[in-house]
Amino acid sequence: MREMSETGKPAILRMLPLGAILAVAVIGAFTLRDHLTFETLRENRQTLLAFRDEHYVAAVLGFITVYTLIVTFSVPGAAIASITGGFLFSIFPGTLFNVLAATVGATLIFLAARWGGGERLAAHMENADGAVRRIKAGIDANQWSMLFLIRLVPAVPFFVANLVPALVGVPLHRFVISTFFGIMPGAIVYTSVGSGLGEVFARGETPDLGVIFEPRILLPILGLCVLAALPMVLKLFSKSGRP
Repeated sequence: MREMSETGKPAILRMLPLGAILAVAVIGAFTLRDHLTFETLRENRQTLLAFRDEHYVAAVLGFITVYTLIVTFSVPGAAIASITGGFLFSIFPGTLFNVLAATVGATLIFLAARWGGGERLAAHMENADGAVRRIKAGIDANQWSMLFLIRLVPAVPFFVANLVPALVGVPLHRFVISTFFGIMPGAIVYTSVGSGLGEVFARGETPDLGVIFEPRILLPILGLCVLAALPMVLKLFSKSGRP
């Protein structure tokens, strides 16, 4: 019994960071969903702009910190945060701030998941036989394509795109690089929406958060998805063509 408790304790401790993230995510989904909204931004826009003008560096650091926490704990409001980045800091450097904060938050989830069990799962897959080992080998052979693809496809939930790489043994540097550049197209779209909020406020309207699914936006992103998947397709055809 003592041996089981001693071996179980580290496992429990390893799960604490991911467990804390999940717990805060559930709590935040019920307590913050009515606060991190476009209406909140509309009501506080003058205060935010005044603070930015008087304390620019503090505004940047505060914004990146809040956005990072939103992503880390998967609190509803990431799209609003991206729009706020464009509203406060324009397309540039607003896009840079948005991508940086989202990447840091995603990396924290990735590390928590990997420490909590991802490393052991990847090791088990690596040492397994048969189909499991072939699946792991296929993932390893196409990591870059897979990582960019799950970032570019709008239908893949951001939280899922952070967890899956941790569970299949993706190296940290690959995760960070693919996240930073993979989320950039979507970030540019939402940041540009935020940069034009002044006119939207003047008309008393609400920005269209579904703009990323419009053909003029979605088609170029799908084109990037095809490019990301192309190496996997070429490898598949090259293997099928071997004697």
